[in-house]
Amino acid sequence: MKPAAALRMKALRGVPRQHGMSLIEVMVSVLIVSTGLLGAAAMQASALRNNQGSYERTQSAILTQGMFDAMRANMPGVTSNNYNSADWVCSVPSTGSLAASDIARWIGTLKTQMNTDACGHIACAANVCTVRVRWDDSRATGGDTQQIVTTRAQL
Repeated sequence: MKPAAALRMKALRGVPRQHGMSLIEVMVSVLIVSTGLLGAAAMQASALRNNQGSYERTQSAILTQGMFDAMRANMPGVTSNNYNSADWVCSVPSTGSLAASDIARWIGTLKTQMNTDACGHIACAANVCTVRVRWDDSRATGGDTQQIVTTRAQL
């Protein structure tokens, strides 16, 4: 053997070689991965709650426009204040007139499409009507217990 090669061999014998991972390294990597997965799961749950709140706000806008369309189709009922409600309507009212049927259908749809706690309120004056929808939005991240959407239109 040449003297330079012998010195290299002697130097390599003195250096300990590592053969695999230690248990501590494995546990640290499992901890890091599990923390990341828990964070991703929490983000997914938060996104689902916020999507539900967004869905309910969209439904309130769509159903409010539907109520305005029903009121435009029954202008005599609007001018005689048949659509006006003194307070929030939270239960499906009895039907009798066309306006009462429209309100009953609207409140029933609010409860089935949005939330069982949904309520509606209508106030008209001189063909300018304000329709309000209220529901419980406490499930959303940072959501209020009472979410209210107000829409005003001239009929």
